[in-house]
Amino acid sequence: MSGPLAGLRVIEMPAIGPVPFCGMLLADLGADVLRIDRTGEVDLGLPVEPKYELLGRGKRSLALDLKDTKAIALVLDLFAKADVVIEGFRPGVMERLGLGPDVAQQRNPKLVYGRMTGWGQQGPLAPAAGHDINYIALTGALHAIGRAEGGPVPPLNLVGDFGGGSLYLAMGVLAALFERQTSGRGQVVDAAMVDGAASLMTLFYGLKGAGLWSDTRGGNMLDSGAPWYDSYECADGGFVAIGSIEGKFYAELIQKLGLDPKILPKQHDRRNWQSLRAAIAASFRTKTRDEWCRLMEGSDICFAPILSLEEAPRHPHMAARETFVAPDGVTQPAPAPRFSRTPGGIAHKPPVRGEGGAAALAEWGVTAEAQHAASGE
Repeated sequence: MSGPLAGLRVIEMPAIGPVPFCGMLLADLGADVLRIDRTGEVDLGLPVEPKYELLGRGKRSLALDLKDTKAIALVLDLFAKADVVIEGFRPGVMERLGLGPDVAQQRNPKLVYGRMTGWGQQGPLAPAAGHDINYIALTGALHAIGRAEGGPVPPLNLVGDFGGGSLYLAMGVLAALFERQTSGRGQVVDAAMVDGAASLMTLFYGLKGAGLWSDTRGGNMLDSGAPWYDSYECADGGFVAIGSIEGKFYAELIQKLGLDPKILPKQHDRRNWQSLRAAIAASFRTKTRDEWCRLMEGSDICFAPILSLEEAPRHPHMAARETFVAPDGVTQPAPAPRFSRTPGGIAHKPPVRGEGGAAALAEWGVTAEAQHAASGE
């Protein structure tokens, strides 16, 4: 293991989405992440061949039947040797399994116990099922995303699951580990996606309070309302993105579009944004996306071509930074962020169920008598 988290032992309980992504982030930075898998097939909504289950990269797998008391005893043994546990069950499930934080921290008072849920551990909706789209709907985030002429647009599952979920869980775990250096004690981290997604909206709640943001979707500076912060179609059907907020950047945009600023509406004249948008759109339709790239890319316009998942890894900037890698021929984002002395990395490809579990048990010092509960190898 290499990276700033080398030597950190993490148990990842069975989960989908946000918890595995958090575990991947920790593994990318060098943590020894042991994923507890179910022994049988489970319908998680997105069946993926193991080599493409990229959120499992860098981890090892231990397949256990958590209905078996011997398996529960083994997991508790692992809790006693771990630094961190992350889990994403509905509230109360870990307690019913006999693996709740009270029991876990009796075995290991230094354990940081990270809990990921959509609605949180408490509250009227806590027991209910949900997905990213539901959590961000409750925070105001989903309402704010979309164009004026349409309804709210789900931003993939980036805002709830991964932004408001995984990243806040990872930050909470690392903060608890930092505090542990002083207190010598672990604690429970309650990372709810509704809390994290709401936190991501802090800027916009501030702008709304100041009277600078409206609940009218598609009518604000950053939500496609402003014609100089939007995407535009080009002559070949490709799209480009511009974010010319500052006056000097906007002036360069107008100059390179070949428009006359003397006859255009003023940049911040909201009453005439539609006519300004029409002029900008008409100009962008006169050249292909690649032609606009040659003219604008690298300038202070704040410009970028809108690339597909197929195109993005091949862009010269992304290639120069090696932002994407392809271990075992599977293109995927490289670990982030980067470190000057202790770089992270992808230790190995995603495991099949049970792969590496026995080796992890031996390395963690689990007794041979306890190991027979493992069924992955």
